[in-house]
Amino acid sequence: MLGSGSDVWKYWDERRAGKIGATEWGEIEDGIARSFGTCMTMGTASTMAFAAEAMGMTLPGAAAIPAPDSSHARMASASGRCIVDMVWQDRKPSDIVTLAALENAVRTVMACGGSTNAIVHFLALAGRFGLPVDLARLDAISRETPLILNLRPSGKYLMEDLYYAGGSRAVLNRLGPLLALDALTVNGNSLGDNVAGAEVLSDDIVKPLDQPMLAEGGLAVLSGNLAPQGAVIKHNSASAHLLTHTGPALVFEDYNDMSARIDAPDLDVTADSVLVLRQAGPLGGPGMPEWGMLPMPKKLLQQGVRDMVRLSDARMSGTSYGTCVLHITPESQLGGPLALVKTGDLIKLDVPARRLDLLVSEAELAARRADWTPREIIYPRGYGMLYAQHVTQADKGCDFDFLERTAGKVPEPEIH
Repeated sequence: MLGSGSDVWKYWDERRAGKIGATEWGEIEDGIARSFGTCMTMGTASTMAFAAEAMGMTLPGAAAIPAPDSSHARMASASGRCIVDMVWQDRKPSDIVTLAALENAVRTVMACGGSTNAIVHFLALAGRFGLPVDLARLDAISRETPLILNLRPSGKYLMEDLYYAGGSRAVLNRLGPLLALDALTVNGNSLGDNVAGAEVLSDDIVKPLDQPMLAEGGLAVLSGNLAPQGAVIKHNSASAHLLTHTGPALVFEDYNDMSARIDAPDLDVTADSVLVLRQAGPLGGPGMPEWGMLPMPKKLLQQGVRDMVRLSDARMSGTSYGTCVLHITPESQLGGPLALVKTGDLIKLDVPARRLDLLVSEAELAARRADWTPREIIYPRGYGMLYAQHVTQADKGCDFDFLERTAGKVPEPEIH
């Protein structure tokens, strides 16, 4: 069976490489989504559904029900009744979203090989609830949490397979030794009570904790002189041989520049090159679009290359894969180091060491910074200007700063 999103990317590369024709591609398009609903891979929607359940904000078992299954209608009715009960019992989100609950969600996403988009959501939630969770804490949780879910794009199965293997309750039950099981949930029970007795019916889909897909979680946080405030990578879906890599940069100034040149037969690129995309962050995008899985150059696809290191200040779909470093902060629009990279500069990626470095001297970077001029903000008034004045960077969740809970003090607006 095809997995929406993940298999689209894979077979589109084969189409661009000339390996499959229009007829085969049409058949893939016709079979890529067999029903209504979200992507049936561990994309962003499935990731956040698991996060919400692990956080205690949905009823048990809600995260993995296939869209057309009749259990969805029953879950919807039960959720409506639960909401009414919560009102009568004065049980509020602020009672549920504690530090333990949020860390349960983070650990579950790491164990499931979830979407990098979850990172900005977790950081934004932490800001709104005043919880001490930052990129360093997210990475620490990932390092101590094994990847146990064998789902695309990191594995081979689909969400429907997971449902028949026991669903989300089985996953959370298996993760139990690593979770705060006494955390309160929306139905008034603890998380431990909600998942008690759930069985895993396939150890190939939900791996035992001592036989994981990977010894650590699916997402890693990087730092270094190219990402002084952090960057993220879904290293469980990256190529193992590229997790430690040094290569020359090939810089695209923005998405339009990349789109115009990426398939050029004379593009000066090799499999060792590091593709760099600027102007894709919260301000430069604007809105931090899902451009982070930069397309592979057509000439390399035709040579059989299917992955290379790609860097940007963008996000990417949870269905995406490859050696893509995302959320580089500060973003290029603000003059972060990403704005100073030149084609030909050597870039070193070292995921085991959690490093991303531009191999250029500090003196040279200082000279480039002195010559750097920011682009104008796209929207000079209205909501666009409000957004530009108040949106935070990716390491703070890309949320409005005035929505953060900061001991009663609202940050002063900053015009970028």
